[in-house]
Amino acid sequence: MNTLVIEKDDLRHNIEQIKEFALERGQDDNGNSLKIIAIVKANGYGLGIVEFTKFLIDNGITSFAVSTKEEALILREAGIKEEILMLSACSIKEELKELVENNIILTLSSKKDAKAIDELGEELDKEIKVHLKIDTGFGRYGFIYSKRDELVETLKNLKHVKIEGTYTHFSVSFFDEKYTKLQFERFIDVIEVLKMNEIDTGILHVCNSSAFLKYPNMHLNAVRIGSAFLGRLSFKDYIDLKKIAYLESEVTEIKELPKGFNIGYSNSYKTKKKTEIAIVPCGYMSGFNVKAEDDLFRFVDKLRFLKNDIKNLLKKQALYVKINNEDYKILGRVGAYHIVLDITGKDVKIGDKVILDVNPKFVDSSIRREYR
Repeated sequence: MNTLVIEKDDLRHNIEQIKEFALERGQDDNGNSLKIIAIVKANGYGLGIVEFTKFLIDNGITSFAVSTKEEALILREAGIKEEILMLSACSIKEELKELVENNIILTLSSKKDAKAIDELGEELDKEIKVHLKIDTGFGRYGFIYSKRDELVETLKNLKHVKIEGTYTHFSVSFFDEKYTKLQFERFIDVIEVLKMNEIDTGILHVCNSSAFLKYPNMHLNAVRIGSAFLGRLSFKDYIDLKKIAYLESEVTEIKELPKGFNIGYSNSYKTKKKTEIAIVPCGYMSGFNVKAEDDLFRFVDKLRFLKNDIKNLLKKQALYVKINNEDYKILGRVGAYHIVLDITGKDVKIGDKVILDVNPKFVDSSIRREYR
C-alpha cells in the first residue's frame, strides 16, 4: 500500500518558524500582531484538508482560507468552527446562501457579487461578512484597481455587507520584485481612496508565502501562507524550513532479467548485463516525478528547464529512490502505476519499504495520508 507520510515534528517546526518570522515584524499601527491566514486549498496542499487544518489549529493557527465551496463545507462538516474565508468569488444566490449559513466569509470582487450578496443579506435580515478583492494586475477575481469611482459607488450602496478585510493577489512575487512592488502600490492607492470615502477596509492582506518571506514591508495586517508550511518553495528558503512529506511504497516483485532485455514503455532502457530488478507499485499517477505547474514560471524559465531536460535526457540522468537509506536507480521510464529498480547484488526483499520524494500537492487524493 502506498502512503503519503507527513512528519509531524518537521511540520510543527515549519509552523513555529513562520510564526516567529511573523512576530519579528512587531505590531501594526493599531497594536495588532500580524495575522496568519493558512491556505488549505487543494486538499490541504496534499496533506489532507481536514487533518492539516486540525494540525494547524493544534499549533496555534486559527484563520483559514479555501478556494471552493466544497472545501469550505468539508471543514465545517468535520466540526471545524474557526474562521474560513473563501477566496473564489460567487454571485449564485443558492451557493452564497449555503456558505453564509455555514458562517463562511465571502469574497466580494465585482458589482454582480455585491448585488447578489446585498440582496441575500436583505432576505436573511443579516449583515454578511466579506473580504473585498482588488485586481492589481492578476486578471482574475477582483475590482480592477483603476476603476475606483465604480468601486466606491458600488460599496457605498451596500446595506447588508460588512467588509472585514481587503486583499489582492500577487502574480510573480517569487521572482519579479519590480512588478510585485507595482501591484502593492496599486493596492495601497485603492485603499487610500476607500478610506478617503469613509469606507472601512477591514484587515489588509496581500502577501502569499513568497511575498511573506521576501517582502516584510508588505505584510500589512495579515498574510496568507500555504506552500511555506510545506517547506516547498520556488526560491531560496530564508528561515530554515523543512521539506514536508514523502511517499512510502514497497517492493512487490523481484525478478532477474537477461542481458539485452527491454524495460518499460518505448523500450527506453535495455539491460547491459544480467540484471536483478525490483518492481514498486508507484508511478506518476501516484504523484511521483510530477513537476510544478507551468504557469508558475516565466518563458525564460521554461526554456531553461527544457534545456536541462534535454541535457538530462542526453546524459540519461537517472532517478533514484531509497530502500533502507540507500539509493536505488530507476530503470526505464516512470510508469503510471509502477517503477522498476536495479537491485543487482543488493539485499532487497519483497515487502521492503521504498521512500520516494514527491510534492504532496500532486499525490493522488485516494492515497492514504499518515501523520507520524
